[in-house]
Amino acid sequence: MANFNKVLLIGNLTRDPQLSYTPNQTAVVDFGLAMNRRWKGQAGENKEETCFVDCRAFGRTAENINKYLTKGRPLFVEGRLTFDSWTAQDGTKRSKHRVTVENFQFLGGPAGGSSSANKPEQDVSEKSPEAEEGVGNNTGADDIPF
Repeated sequence: MANFNKVLLIGNLTRDPQLSYTPNQTAVVDFGLAMNRRWKGQAGENKEETCFVDCRAFGRTAENINKYLTKGRPLFVEGRLTFDSWTAQDGTKRSKHRVTVENFQFLGGPAGGSSSANKPEQDVSEKSPEAEEGVGNNTGADDIPF
């Protein structure tokens, strides 16, 4: 039997990312995304629902999300669904699904008019750290765009 586990989400951060490190010093960031859905009901009335999803990223991806994003910012996330289970302090069994981020893309303009205001939006992933550092981006004023 074939298996496939892929999640694609576009939403807004529900809280500031929370960065921590594993014992072997791998960065881990936890954040929440909210996605809105709007539609018209059978009687023609406008309806809306919001879906909240917890997300977790590791390594360079985690560091970039923590560095550049804050509550309310839009984000495109690509990842896989993971299932976490644990025993709470009161002894009850708890569980939830979470998206483990494998790739993401910044959406919208820069916040706060920082020095990155003229940088184009780019895809940043742990698989290609040179994308953030600008390696291979030879787009000078004399370059022909085709």
